[in-house]
Amino acid sequence: MPELTNGTWIVVADGEKALLMRNLTDHRDPNFEVIAREDQPEVPENSDRPGRMPDPGPNQMSAMEATDWRELARDRFAKELAEILYTHAHRGDFHRLVLVAAPKILGEIRDELHPEVESKIIAEIDKDLTHHSRDKIETEVKAALDAMED
Repeated sequence: MPELTNGTWIVVADGEKALLMRNLTDHRDPNFEVIAREDQPEVPENSDRPGRMPDPGPNQMSAMEATDWRELARDRFAKELAEILYTHAHRGDFHRLVLVAAPKILGEIRDELHPEVESKIIAEIDKDLTHHSRDKIETEVKAALDAMED
């Protein structure tokens, strides 16, 4: 079972924001300090009509799928978060890392991580906890780690 040691970093993300936290105590009684908060810039709603392209046949046109700007922003956010984590890992700011995010976002972040960051991950928790209080995040992360098997 992975444990929260003093100095373990916990990253809680949802594709629009991420909390970077450090555990100040131990696994028995975790106490997370927020180090930084990263926010995705506001993305406007899709206001453009989807494009159209010609079909074979006389005077026929087909609609193209509209660009999902929010999806593109989430992908970019995962990449930016991975770069931030790499910078901190390379500087030696953390040696152990717990990633917490909804499954889809967790996968997007994982796809972007540098091997140096991957080597420091002790656990991944597929929950969206970004809108919870720090106390609730501490409780949920500890419970999830306790439930994991070696």
